[in-house]
Amino acid sequence: MSNTRMHRAEPYWPPAGLLGRVGEADRQVLLGLGHRVVYPAGQITIREADTSDFALLLIGGAVKVTAHAQDGREALLAVRMAGDLVGELAGIDSQPRIGTVTACGRVLARYILRSELLHCTKQHPAIGLALSASVVAKLRTATGRIVDFAGCDVLGRLARILHHLAVTYGRPGSNEVHLPLSQPEMATLVGAAESSIHKALRALRESGAVVTGYRRITILDLDHLAGIAGSGGSAVIPPNS
Repeated sequence: MSNTRMHRAEPYWPPAGLLGRVGEADRQVLLGLGHRVVYPAGQITIREADTSDFALLLIGGAVKVTAHAQDGREALLAVRMAGDLVGELAGIDSQPRIGTVTACGRVLARYILRSELLHCTKQHPAIGLALSASVVAKLRTATGRIVDFAGCDVLGRLARILHHLAVTYGRPGSNEVHLPLSQPEMATLVGAAESSIHKALRALRESGAVVTGYRRITILDLDHLAGIAGSGGSAVIPPNS
């Protein structure tokens, strides 16, 4: 009988997330903060306008961040995955929440109080710098989306968002990105009608850039997708034509 022991694969922390921005020693400090929580699919973990000030360090799963527009419609602001810290703005400035965070599937996280988070950043300067860098990265992404709305058509905006998510959360050497979003949710993230998203996804599939399944998009040609994103979606040319 073999004595070979089965080991779990080491977790992958995307470089853009807080856990991916720090060294192993500081990562263990972060993973030791707060207490462990598990949220089932669909559970609201943070509610818009609430005055709570805890943050959630995502260990497994994904969440969506939404907010309500003045006309009452719900807007999808972002998707966050394992390695990301969510709710950190209120954890820093104690202001009301700017969005609602909902679990997309089962989510494992560390529930960290504001006082503990701030104490940690004071005791571990590298963690404080990494936290600042992650907030700046989110701000840059949000600013880029505003520019995209002004200068790109629906296809271009979709291509840029998919490319960003693939680069941010995709594992090295793997083209597959699991997006736990429905097409209506994707439409709100892109800022387009659902029918327009159907058309744009079909164009990307026919160009050979992606294939799609239920709540899953696989990037077949990241360079080609980047080219479509860079053109603003003005044209989709099959890579082998």
